[in-house]
Amino acid sequence: MKKSELLEKIKNEVVALEDSGLYRNRVVSGSFPVIGEGNHDAEVMFVGEAPGAQEAATGRPFCGRSGKILDECLGKIGFERKDAYITNIVKDRPPKNRDPLPEEIDIYRPFLDRQIEIIEPKIIVPLGRFSTEYILIKFDLGSELKPITALHGKVLKAKTSYGDIKIIPIFHPAVAIHNPRKREALQEGFKALKNNL
Repeated sequence: MKKSELLEKIKNEVVALEDSGLYRNRVVSGSFPVIGEGNHDAEVMFVGEAPGAQEAATGRPFCGRSGKILDECLGKIGFERKDAYITNIVKDRPPKNRDPLPEEIDIYRPFLDRQIEIIEPKIIVPLGRFSTEYILIKFDLGSELKPITALHGKVLKAKTSYGDIKIIPIFHPAVAIHNPRKREALQEGFKALKNNL
C-alpha cells in the first residue's frame, strides 16, 4: 500500500474509535479528530500532545495560536511547515484543553507509532513534556528523561526499524503564549533543529 493509503487507514480507524472517552466528547461537541498533516516523506516529524479547540474545530494540527508561533519559529530557521509532518500523540481534544490522561495516551499511541513507521522521519521533534516523555520511552531513551527545561534543544540519537534517527525535544509553542519571555528560549530549540537538518 502507498503511504497515503496507510495514513488514510489510520484516519478512518481514529474517526471510528468509539472505545475512547474523547470520541464521545468529539461527537457531542461536533468537533473533529486531528490525525496529522504534511509531507508523507518528511525528514522531520513534529509530535504535539493533543489538539486544542481550534484544532478540533478544523481537524488540523497546530492551526491556532500555538500553530502561528510554530510557523514563526520555523520561518526564522528557513524551514517550511509543508516540508514536515505534524501530528499529536492524542488525536482527539481533551475537554477544556486539560492535559491528556495516561489512558488516553495509551489508546491513541498505536496510531502515532504507525505514523512514524509509515513516514520514516530522520528527526522527530516532540513538542512539550508529554510528547517528549512518550517518544524517549518509545525509543528506549527513558534513562535520558529529565524535565523539558533540561531537554529543550538537546539532540538525542535513537534506533528505529528503518534506521538511525535524531530526537530533538523542544518546548511546546504554547509556552510563548503563557509567557512571552520564553519566546527567545523557544527559538533556541528551533536553532538546534536547523543545525541538524
